[in-house]
Amino acid sequence: MLWMVTRRLLTSLLVIIGSLVLVFTILYVLPGDPTDNMVDPSMATPEVIANLRHQLGVDQPFHIQLFHYFGSILQGDFGKSLLNSDPVLPKIAESFPATLALTGASVLVSVTVGLLLGVLSAIHRNGAIDIIARVIGLFGISMPTFWSGILLILIFSITLGWFPAMGSDGWRTLVLPALALGTVGSGFIIRMVRNSMLEVISEQFIVTLRSKGLAERAVMYRHALRNALIPAVTMTGMLIGDLLAGTVVVETVFSRQGIGRIISDAIMAKDLPVVQGVILFSAIIYTLVNLLVDLSYTLIDPRVRRST
Repeated sequence: MLWMVTRRLLTSLLVIIGSLVLVFTILYVLPGDPTDNMVDPSMATPEVIANLRHQLGVDQPFHIQLFHYFGSILQGDFGKSLLNSDPVLPKIAESFPATLALTGASVLVSVTVGLLLGVLSAIHRNGAIDIIARVIGLFGISMPTFWSGILLILIFSITLGWFPAMGSDGWRTLVLPALALGTVGSGFIIRMVRNSMLEVISEQFIVTLRSKGLAERAVMYRHALRNALIPAVTMTGMLIGDLLAGTVVVETVFSRQGIGRIISDAIMAKDLPVVQGVILFSAIIYTLVNLLVDLSYTLIDPRVRRST
């Protein structure tokens, strides 16, 4: 078990380093100069612009800039914003709780709706419940988050007046964006759980349990569901990364102050240290979540635990 955790940690570290190098390379080759948003090129002299580029270090070769950035990251320094010289890490730490709350609520909606409808769909195969669950799953997968967010605002905020349309203060402002993001995740989990349950139900040990007279409820929820959970847990871990990325759109639609809004504003302003810091922070969170997902396999399935 210790060796498996160590191997996963090393793999996660390589993923984080690879993500950092990839993002730094993409931002390096993109057209545009970071100094364009700091000074007016038509007003500043070439000497002023060259001096500013030297202060920022963007006039150095690629490998020198990458080496300096790695050194700063190892010291816990994510850099400073090019627009207002604010440190990047405190800025991320200030906005991350709002994004974490949105992502957590979206995962809760996705898992609850996905597991419930996926299991019911498999148990009542080709019945009315199965058809309804499959339609809901297809609707969730096909619906863009920006469109579902606007639709939820029109129905539950403007028409019914149940929830506020904008803001990030209190649980009431969290309901609509969590539903907008969670609907997408629930669609994938419904399909994954349904297919896994149908596959497990056809196994010989399920037939044996039924032949021994075990109650159908116990067969489905105690044995079949537990064996079908691993694909669903894997999908949930992958969805967390998608939900973190989806907060960029949803936080913009609902005017929430999170890291999604930070990175969208930073991309528009070409504030490279902020973009790099947010992406690196998101990569760390995503790899840690997938590490926890890998470790959860040993708790769900005894066969994985024995092989480990």
